[in-house]
Amino acid sequence: MDFEFSEEQLAFVEEVERFLDDHDDPDVFDVTRENMAQIVDTPKRRQFMAEVGKRGWLGITWPKEYGGTEGDGVYEYLLNESLARRGGPQIGKGVGIIGKTLIAHGSEKLKQEFLPKILRNEVEFAVGYSEPNAGSDAASMQLKAVRDGEGWMLNGQKTWTTSAHFAEWYWVGARTDPEAAKHFGITLFLVPLDHPGITIKPIWTMGDERTNEVYFDDVWVSDDYVVGELNRGFQYISEALDLERFTLFTFSQIDARLDLLLEYVKSATLDGEPIAEDPVVRRRIAHLATEAEAARLLGLTFVYRSSRGGAPPTAEASEYKLYATELSQRLADAAMDIAGPGSQLRVHTEDAPMKGRSESTYRYTVIDTIGGGASEIQKNIIARRKLGLPKNF
Repeated sequence: MDFEFSEEQLAFVEEVERFLDDHDDPDVFDVTRENMAQIVDTPKRRQFMAEVGKRGWLGITWPKEYGGTEGDGVYEYLLNESLARRGGPQIGKGVGIIGKTLIAHGSEKLKQEFLPKILRNEVEFAVGYSEPNAGSDAASMQLKAVRDGEGWMLNGQKTWTTSAHFAEWYWVGARTDPEAAKHFGITLFLVPLDHPGITIKPIWTMGDERTNEVYFDDVWVSDDYVVGELNRGFQYISEALDLERFTLFTFSQIDARLDLLLEYVKSATLDGEPIAEDPVVRRRIAHLATEAEAARLLGLTFVYRSSRGGAPPTAEASEYKLYATELSQRLADAAMDIAGPGSQLRVHTEDAPMKGRSESTYRYTVIDTIGGGASEIQKNIIARRKLGLPKNF
C-alpha cells in the first residue's frame, strides 16, 4: 500500500481547508474539545454540519442510490482529520455507525426515513450499548425487550450514553432472547428519545463533558423500528464498533498537540538553560515523534483495508484505537512533565505553558482509552483475531 496521498486527494484537503476557513467560528471550533467531545451538540455546530452536508461530504462512501457518491474511504478520513485538527464536530455516528449499518442491514422503511436526514444533518443519534454491569463487554447487556403485540416493551438502564441529552433518536441494543448465549439474543432498535418512558440523567466526566444514564420504563417500540434481523444485534454492533474505534479517535489531534509541545520546547528554559538542549527531553520528544508516525501509518492501514470492501477490518481497528489512545496519554504525560508545575494550571489560562492544554488533555485522554472499548478489550481482540490465541490464554 502507498502511504502518500495523491494529487487529487491533496486537492480535496485544500478544498476542505478553504471551506473551514470560510466557516471559522469559535463557537464551532474548539481544539480543547477532543475526540469523543467533538460532537454536534449546539445549534451552531448543527448548522455548520448541515453546510458540510450540502457539499455532499457526509455521504462520501455511501452508495449513490442512497444519496452518496461511492467515493474512496480515504476522502472521509481526510475530511474527518481536517475537522478534528481544528476542534470541530466530526462527521458523526449518523454517517458512520447508524447510516452504514442501515444501508447494510436496515429495512427500506428505515432507510427512507433516516438516510436522507443523515445526509442533510437533520437528525442526531445517541448510541446505547453500555450498561452498569456491561461496560466494554457489550455482549453482557441486559436491557430487557419483551414481545408486546406488533412491537417490543423495553425496560432497564443504559449508561455512558453521550449525546442522549440533545439527540432525537436512540440507537440501542436490548436482549430479546434471554435464553440465548450472550453474543446472541440481542436486537438493535431505534427509539425516539422524547418517549415518555425514557428518563435521562447527566453524568459529568473528568474531561468536563457530559454523558448520561438513560432509564427505560415500559418503552414500547414498533417492529418497524427493529434494525435488521432479530437477535443479530451484537453482530451489527461489532461491525459498527470497528468504525467507532477508528473515526472517534483521530490522529490529527495527537499530531497538533505534539506540534504544540515542540513549539513550547523550542522556546522554554529551565534555570536559564534551554530545555531543548536537555538530552532527556530530546530523547522523549524523539520517541513521541516516532510513535506518532507509527500511529499515522496504523490509521492509514485501516483506511486502506476498509477500502477493499466487506466489513471493516476488526483487528486493524483495535490496533489503531489501542495504540493511538495510549500514545495520546503518553503525549499528555510528557507535556505535563516537561512543562513542570505550571502545566497543572487550568486550560485557557493565558500565562500557563501552552495555555493550559496539557491540563485538559491529561484529563481527556483517560476517557479516550475507555470509549469504544477499553484498552484491555482491544488487546483481547488483537490476541484472538490477529495472533490466533485462544480465548482463555
